[in-house]
Amino acid sequence: MLDTLCGDYLQGKEEVLRLSAIALLSGGHILIEDLPGLGKTTVALALAGSTGLSFGRVQCTSDLLPSDITGLSVFNREQGTFTFLPGPIFNNIVLLDEINRAMPRTQSAMLEAMEERRVTVEGVTHPLPDPFMVFATQNPSDQSGTFPLPESQLDRFLICTGIGYPPEKLEREIISGGGIRERIGEIVPVATAADILAARHAVAHEVYLSEKLVSYIHALVLATRSHRMIQTGLSTRAAISLARAARGAAFLEGRDFVAPEDVKGVAVAVCAHRLVMRPEHFGSDRGEVVRELLDDIALPLH
Repeated sequence: MLDTLCGDYLQGKEEVLRLSAIALLSGGHILIEDLPGLGKTTVALALAGSTGLSFGRVQCTSDLLPSDITGLSVFNREQGTFTFLPGPIFNNIVLLDEINRAMPRTQSAMLEAMEERRVTVEGVTHPLPDPFMVFATQNPSDQSGTFPLPESQLDRFLICTGIGYPPEKLEREIISGGGIRERIGEIVPVATAADILAARHAVAHEVYLSEKLVSYIHALVLATRSHRMIQTGLSTRAAISLARAARGAAFLEGRDFVAPEDVKGVAVAVCAHRLVMRPEHFGSDRGEVVRELLDDIALPLH
């Protein structure tokens, strides 16, 4: 799946596609933060097209209401009853485009659904489809009209990453040939919902994580809690997320055990957005801090 997407449709976006697949296989959600116009939405569309999962899209704006996402009950005058009309959240992959343009109240409604895998509308609880994954995008927080996600809500995302500018040669080819958005509809699914669920089960139960790698992950977590630039280090939930994502990375590589490289390969995407820096280091590159910590921790031997 990744080879097809990277080779035929999304050249230059291999890393963000790899991380998206890891989030999907690990049962997590992904947040992509970058400038508009770099292909964040296209990546989500391509992932949904290649997996054959149902897809819903929400364009977040400041006047978006929670019911625009979750759905609402409509009174049927002929039958004298209320009928629930599900919103776009009732899909396998849900794109929340520019999530930080939604008001905090609406953000909270979406993030509750991400955590609980269900929504409650007018006192009635409705389960979400399985598999379920949120693919959120956000513009840099210094842009006008944005409401930055607080740390507690950022923690709901298993992975947070950027997308970056394409290589110069590739960008020239894109300018010459145009975008590929219209070709996304041509993607033939190579998996089903049952395949994704089976893969998730294998990632969670059949990929071995040794005690040495548990200690390696724990050492990184402890190092963030005593770092001079960090106010609040990684939580236990963050450590669990890192282990989940490392298992997903190992599965993508065709292994049934986690290697140290799997942990290192996802550590920045899983950990950086969860760090709370001290005020005097607020603008520091949190990803670079994670990389420096990893360099100081000895890799465990296989």
